Amino acid sequence: MWRLPIARAALRGVRTAVERRSRAETVTETAAEVMERAVVRCVPSEPKLSLSFALADGSHKNMQRDQTEPLGRALSRIATNALKGHAKAIAAKKSRKARPNTSSGTACAGPGSEPSAPSEPVVKLYYREEAVAEDVLNVDAWQDGAVLQIGDVKYKVERNPPAFTEFQLPRYIMAGFPVCPKLSLEFGDPAGSLFRWYRETKPGATELEGEGTSSSPSSPSPIWIETGVNERVYTPTNADIGLRLKLHCTPGNGQRFGPSRELESMCPVEAGPGTCTFDHRHLYTKKVTDDSLIRTVSYNILADTYAQTEFSRTVLYPYCAPYALELDYRQNLIQKELTGYNADIICLQEVDRAVFSDSLVPALEAFGLEGVFRIKQHEGLATFYRKSKFSLFSQHDIAFQEALESDPLHKELLEKLALYPPAQERIFQRSSVLQVSVLQSTKDFSKKICVANTHLYWHPKGGYIRLIQMAVALAHIRHVSCDLYPCIPVLFCGDFNSTPSTGMYHFVISGSIPEEHEDWTSNGEEERCNMSLTHFFKLKSACGEPAYTNYVGGFHGCLDYIFIDLNALEVEQVIPLPSHEEVTTHQALPSVSHPSDHIALVCDLKWK
Repeated sequence: MWRLPIARAALRGVRTAVERRSRAETVTETAAEVMERAVVRCVPSEPKLSLSFALADGSHKNMQRDQTEPLGRALSRIATNALKGHAKAIAAKKSRKARPNTSSGTACAGPGSEPSAPSEPVVKLYYREEAVAEDVLNVDAWQDGAVLQIGDVKYKVERNPPAFTEFQLPRYIMAGFPVCPKLSLEFGDPAGSLFRWYRETKPGATELEGEGTSSSPSSPSPIWIETGVNERVYTPTNADIGLRLKLHCTPGNGQRFGPSRELESMCPVEAGPGTCTFDHRHLYTKKVTDDSLIRTVSYNILADTYAQTEFSRTVLYPYCAPYALELDYRQNLIQKELTGYNADIICLQEVDRAVFSDSLVPALEAFGLEGVFRIKQHEGLATFYRKSKFSLFSQHDIAFQEALESDPLHKELLEKLALYPPAQERIFQRSSVLQVSVLQSTKDFSKKICVANTHLYWHPKGGYIRLIQMAVALAHIRHVSCDLYPCIPVLFCGDFNSTPSTGMYHFVISGSIPEEHEDWTSNGEEERCNMSLTHFFKLKSACGEPAYTNYVGGFHGCLDYIFIDLNALEVEQVIPLPSHEEVTTHQALPSVSHPSDHIALVCDLKWK
């Protein structure tokens, strides 16, 4: 029986016993009393159920049957498949016997060796030691714990056991950087699953070589040894360089386990780049903060859609080694940097949709964070939060242009803007978005926080556009944090594409902007849109005004901020930015030691 006594101990929460069961699995399953496994997947939302099992001839069968079909028809089909499989096995055996003997040149088959024609095996389904009637519908017949008998072989039926729907390793693996497999499970969760990592003994080593055999016409299997790591995430060491990795994983849900899967890395482990710009910063963030603090990160991670262009390689970042602009390489650095901050809230900009789902979610989920995504056009925004501290209470994302045109909240602003048609037209062409997530404390349900994340228009002459976008953002955030959820604190992160000398920054910090400010004519007189604006928040830049958060060949300046609500939050500490020497080691950003042209802002905030 597949669920062994040792596995039952694991169901009582003894993880070490489960590991012992997993190691002994191969030996134990050879015992005579152990049944084969028949896996049934049956969910109410789908018309068919699936049935998977291995026949005695070694062939594997995957069947799709209507849930409302009588059991007898399914059993008859299984019998037919078993008969066909048996016939194929006999044919293969006859073919081998008819093959000339290489030493004597004579056939091996002798008189009387012709096997008799096989008959269709008896196929029955039992539940609690009683045969299930053939007129019972499939949906009711295939119960967990039932026994399927095909001839002399018995199968333990497992209905909806934990199973992988997606199981992948990253393509590019580097020593010193965490390997976070992408996992999607059905009827299970990663926390209840078992993991075991292996490495090759040496490049190209095979089982045949280990047995002293020099060559073989068949493809030999590599020799794998355990790394001793039995967690979801594995960080390769320098000893792994040049070797491939293998992950053995058994999906579980805390009560039972499903069929195991194995994955081998496509490429061997590569050497890492050495010291990275964020390594020293990680010394300040070794542990997750206590419940009184909120470690917050804001970071523009440089979208792949922008990094992988001829313009980027030759004009924007000509100093950066081409391989360091490759997504597979940069993802390793981004994952290590973000996970090393042990943050509670992470707001990211320039996030490709595939990077969010295939890279960030698996990596950050493995370290206890959950995330939401908002697409802009080619890329978007992502907000992650630590699940042990926060839950997602509600979302209130907007596109600036749509909100300005249609939301009554911005009627007065729209009327002012309508007086300047050229400026209004340019603003309506912009695709910027605002991501707003209301998080609730898991320790104190009365505590909520409004987390906003944005990436404002980028053009150096777009100062007036950023002013309008910020006015829309602050009005919307006020609606969420005052009208929908009265008096909850505000945390506003992003790449605002504005230095501390700009009108946008002045507006946020001071609470107002006069109509004569020079940014209203940032793109010349033809797009002038003079107006005075105010907001009621009392906001502060938690990380101050660093010399730069963006450092490229032709520009450096402070464009990124974490704005906090001074009425409810205060700064406990700001994690120091990389030194100028670290930033310029490879001339500018990005580089082989830094994955973006921006620098992450990291600070610990405290509830007042």
